[in-house]
Amino acid sequence: MRLLERARKEWFMVGIVVAIGAAKLEPSVGVNGGPLKPEITVAYIAVATIFFNSGLSLKTEELTSALVHLKLHLFIQIFTLAFFPAAIWLFLQLLSVTSINEWLLKGLQTVGCMPPPVSSAVILTKAVGGNEAAAIFNSAFGSFLN
Repeated sequence: MRLLERARKEWFMVGIVVAIGAAKLEPSVGVNGGPLKPEITVAYIAVATIFFNSGLSLKTEELTSALVHLKLHLFIQIFTLAFFPAAIWLFLQLLSVTSINEWLLKGLQTVGCMPPPVSSAVILTKAVGGNEAAAIFNSAFGSFLN
């Protein structure tokens, strides 16, 4: 009985293990063109669902006050989408004279140009008591720019 209670309490982790096990047993379900159609469901439906769920937890006052801080949002977008990729590029220029594999450097450059995942940005902002509405706004705006 304790195992069932524990599984109920840790339902999310159990679900992850079940999903990984199912993917291992039948990987063709999740491939492009497969029954789940991840090229559509992940790209459009999952992103929209994340923003919709995040928006449901916000108070209207918080959202409207977050939208007023245009200079802050502009700074965050420039830092995330211009400054950070430029800094990574400079760092990779230094690393390119070493014996590091060229494909590893290309992979680092690709990852350095990507914005942080939406869910991580919102969850970390909420965990430290930050402005969750601003995090959702910036994550949404940044993900649609890419």
